[in-house]
Amino acid sequence: MMKVQLAILTALFMTAGLRADDWPQWMGPKRDNIWREEGVVEKFPEGGPKKLWSAPLSGGYAGPAVVGDRVFVTDYVKKEGDTDEGNFERKPTSGTERVFCLDAKSGEEIWKYEYAVKYAISYPSGPRTTPTVDGQIVYTLGAEGNLTALNAKDGKVVWTKELKDVYKTKSALWGYAAHPLIDGKKLITLAGGEGSHVIALDKMTGEEIWKSQSQKEQGYSPPTIIQAGGTRQLIVPGPTAIRSLDPETGKRYWSEAYDATSGSVIMTPLLYKDFLYFGGYQAKNILLKLDSTKPAATVEWKDKLKAGISAVNVQPFLQEGTLYGFHDDGNMYAMDVPTGKRLWESTDLVGGDAKGSETAFLVKNGDRFFCFTEKGDLVICKLTKEKYEEIDRAKGIVAATNTAFGRKVVWCAPAFANKRMYVRNDKEIACFDLAK
Repeated sequence: MMKVQLAILTALFMTAGLRADDWPQWMGPKRDNIWREEGVVEKFPEGGPKKLWSAPLSGGYAGPAVVGDRVFVTDYVKKEGDTDEGNFERKPTSGTERVFCLDAKSGEEIWKYEYAVKYAISYPSGPRTTPTVDGQIVYTLGAEGNLTALNAKDGKVVWTKELKDVYKTKSALWGYAAHPLIDGKKLITLAGGEGSHVIALDKMTGEEIWKSQSQKEQGYSPPTIIQAGGTRQLIVPGPTAIRSLDPETGKRYWSEAYDATSGSVIMTPLLYKDFLYFGGYQAKNILLKLDSTKPAATVEWKDKLKAGISAVNVQPFLQEGTLYGFHDDGNMYAMDVPTGKRLWESTDLVGGDAKGSETAFLVKNGDRFFCFTEKGDLVICKLTKEKYEEIDRAKGIVAATNTAFGRKVVWCAPAFANKRMYVRNDKEIACFDLAK
């Protein structure tokens, strides 16, 4: 009898271990760009990964979220004749932001929620932030600050809040782009306005729990929580300072001055041992040394030329003291932490000469990376301190439908779940089989 019970328990354990993973938010389950599923292809089949389905979609930079048998994605339908062009101007456009729930196996629509919105931002193609799924609720943040909680089952509104109206502010030049963070009962997000750069809301009701800090603009960096100095710290970069707050109260622990070019603070700071790295446009980089006994920080170095990585479009990846990512000059670098020294540079992943702001999304699976490039290529590669090593490439699995700096791009982070990749452009969302 004991042998039978042991066999059953072993089978259940093995089944649980093989359970497909979800991708419920920006950068995956742990917001670290690691895809933990096994049984994934080593190389692509001839002709590239099989497209399992596609569904029509309109404009946007927001990647999808995948939970169980459902995909959540947002877009923007603009009025005829309005421009998508990126610039430093706030040309007004108007249209409709939409939230879709699709069947993960077929792409068929399960429900849709939509609302009218007026844009006055640069690059007005659509929403920027990946939906966040927490339990039975999916949270979305539109490009002009429409924050909405929807029932994941049927799309009915749980609560909604227009951040610009509530906090008497305006959107940043490139819109609301900092992905909200769920922390226990709280939803933490950037709002803007006096004394409300960052806010915490009750995730079930939308009621304010606390608001904190002022900055001249929101910036675009998603907040993150780290453990340092024996304390949970909420790290919130902004155009004039990088700050650490108590995530329960919003009270400030420490602040270090930071002077962002054009308000461009985009990446989430990355922690390695006692060092916290952040890099912004035009070599505005900073390495902070965190106190080991209390929540405090000192500047190790700042604004080093020909060093660091100024990440402007996509989150870099940190592993074993080496940071990999795309600099604002379009080159991919490997950077040593804590020195900031560049170990190598390459344009091989995106291909061609770097023109500036080249982009590829880096997601680790096992000992290699699946990288989705702005040209629509999916690349399997290895990244080490010594070099970039390409294993396989599937070219143009989705079209580059947007335009930036005079070239066609697709700047949308994919989701990896169910041994599949889910990715969108401004015309469709598609699902590709990556099972071994």
